Amino acid sequence: MKVIIIDDDVTSRLVLRKLCSKIDDIEIIGEYENPLEAMPILDENRADLIFLDIHMPELSGIDFLKISKSLPYTILITSDPNFALEAYEYNVTDYLLKPIDTLRFLKAIEKVKSLTASLDSEKSGSEEIYINVDRRLVRLMIDEINIVEAKGDYVMIRTSEKNYIVHSTMKNIEKKLPSHTFIKVHRSYIINKDRIVDIKDNSVLINKDVVPISRSNKETLMKSLNMI
Repeated sequence: MKVIIIDDDVTSRLVLRKLCSKIDDIEIIGEYENPLEAMPILDENRADLIFLDIHMPELSGIDFLKISKSLPYTILITSDPNFALEAYEYNVTDYLLKPIDTLRFLKAIEKVKSLTASLDSEKSGSEEIYINVDRRLVRLMIDEINIVEAKGDYVMIRTSEKNYIVHSTMKNIEKKLPSHTFIKVHRSYIINKDRIVDIKDNSVLINKDVVPISRSNKETLMKSLNMI
């Protein structure tokens, strides 16, 4: 699970970092003093979970929630429970009161994991998707997908038999694919792990296609593979 921390309080960030370090499948990919600094990594849809402080000078956590159209799971950090209750209007996942209690932290993480597992189960239950191609709905089996590639305002879905150009976004496509099978290896590529032939340096061979792996995503990919 990829996590970012947004909090202007250095001590609070340190506490969260220590708590996260005790959980094997949590990887902190960024720490920021205000939400605006975190926008690039959020736009790339690389985070699974945000720890978001409410009281920050440049832009409060509440105001950030108001202007954000789509965010990953979000756990609020606050010293005032009244603000936490208000934030539930913006579909936050949970909240933690300062000073952060370890057991309460673990409970919030388990809640996120449970929601993630439930979502993956729903995705797995749906073995097909329908994509809009030239004003036609085309039925596509999920396990036939090899690669999803961003192409400007469009997305190319590659299968072994055919490529499909779809007017959509990587973020939208990624939401419809089971995360235990598909993984983002580059800001422009999502791959089907079951189609991996080999991995060399900073690229992966999917059938006959070579796909680049970004440095920030390589470690996550390697951890997700069943290696001997």
